[in-house]
Amino acid sequence: MRTIDKRLTAKLASVLVKRAPTLTLPYDMRCKSRFAATLDSGEEVGVVLPRGTILREGDMLVANDGALVRVVAAAQSVLRVRAHDRLTLTRAAYHLGNRHTPVEVSAEELKLEADPVLEDMLKRLGALVERVELPFEPESGAYGRHLGGGHRHGHDETFAEDYALAQRVFDEHHGHAHSHGHAHDDDCGHDHAHCDGHAHDHSHEHR
Repeated sequence: MRTIDKRLTAKLASVLVKRAPTLTLPYDMRCKSRFAATLDSGEEVGVVLPRGTILREGDMLVANDGALVRVVAAAQSVLRVRAHDRLTLTRAAYHLGNRHTPVEVSAEELKLEADPVLEDMLKRLGALVERVELPFEPESGAYGRHLGGGHRHGHDETFAEDYALAQRVFDEHHGHAHSHGHAHDDDCGHDHAHCDGHAHDHSHEHR
């Protein structure tokens, strides 16, 4: 079995990229650094990359025999989030980011891994949500270990209402709520394939 152990950073000639065999992976597998995989040609390979590596669509990998392999982002079940106005979409992005949820961002929509709890929350915030099968390429660096707990500052009159709604949705689905002065989101029982391995919200709300 061949081993894939390097990711190229240099740009290659298009003819080499086009000829390379492909490895199609969903997002959760592209977050892993060591795993067994099957190329689209049917060949089984071992992937051993530096820890913390996140593979992206079009990345070029090198096997231990010098052969090239091109990464393809697999279509997977995602939530496509849109809104009638930019403010609603911005609020949706805020609450997802507040939970360190991996999100793919574009000018008119957001995409995230399919999740019934988050889908419910987004709909209650007024967003338009649909489940689709598409490749998923979330923003890099927006939910890694280097991020500490942020602080929420309610600078608009609807902040408290939006936050209370989002918190109530999570409490309903997880069957408990915290009554003390801090707003902690205990989503540990909620299984996302996050690259950082955890998604704890250590934010505090200041009035």
